[in-house]
Amino acid sequence: MKKLVLPALILVGVILLFSKGIDLQPGDSAPDFALTDESGVEHRLSDYLGKPVVVYFYPKDDTPGCTKEACAFRDDNPLFEELGVRVFGISYDSPKSHRRFKSKYDIPFTLLSDSDKTVAKSYGAAGLIFPKRVTFIIDEEGKISKVYEKVSVTTHSREILDFLGTEKRTELLD
Repeated sequence: MKKLVLPALILVGVILLFSKGIDLQPGDSAPDFALTDESGVEHRLSDYLGKPVVVYFYPKDDTPGCTKEACAFRDDNPLFEELGVRVFGISYDSPKSHRRFKSKYDIPFTLLSDSDKTVAKSYGAAGLIFPKRVTFIIDEEGKISKVYEKVSVTTHSREILDFLGTEKRTELLD
């Protein structure tokens, strides 16, 4: 047992050394990207200026936590649409993997493939093997309005809807 402690501590140290926090903060411009969806269609964040966008990074298609998170977004998708919000899920998985995942769970929103990890890196969401589970809410002007670094896969979608609803009510009062 003692022989495993030192290698485990070294591994944890290496992971912490390379695991940088999220540098992007509310008010910052969201990095533009061009990524391919599950159907091979390219999406640029800049094409969605004028609409609020949720960009959520998740580790891997068809794994327990990622499936719960995607299904919660799926179940709440009509509420996002009612608010005029576009949802994008981003992982390192291929478009083919996304296609299977979407079909299996009837996911109505767009999944984007960041196979070369450049977008995850630009958002500070790159992990050693998988992207970090982190979400960005981007406003109509392309500015980050909220960053979620701590995500509960079962309640995250509703948490975002609560934030967006509060933000909308505040706009109406201004």
